[in-house]
Amino acid sequence: QVQVLESGGGVVQPGESLKLSCAASGKIFSMSVMSWYRQAPGEERELVASISDPRTIKYADFVKGRFTISGDNGKNLVYLQMNSLNPEDTAVYYCHAAGYSGRRRDAFDVWGQGTQVIVSS
Repeated sequence: QVQVLESGGGVVQPGESLKLSCAASGKIFSMSVMSWYRQAPGEERELVASISDPRTIKYADFVKGRFTISGDNGKNLVYLQMNSLNPEDTAVYYCHAAGYSGRRRDAFDVWGQGTQVIVSS
């Protein structure tokens, strides 16, 4: 069973930075995509950034130039460096991973529990 675990959330002031990490574990045969989503209170979950095989990167317009997604495909890790944070970035950030696992190469599509990011003065 494939699982993902996020870390790195916290409370910061406007203009500061945070780096989120996500590690996928399990019998992963290949990873198709790893992504970061976020969900603010009362809002729908939205895509922040994704990195897919072979190294295609996408960003939501609201984070371009401020956030950087990076990954270590061999270790099934993905990071989100967040700079110039503002209060509108306050949300629970979720890691998502999809790919194939096990000898049968079963498809998986999993979410982490989320990590809270609060930007407040």
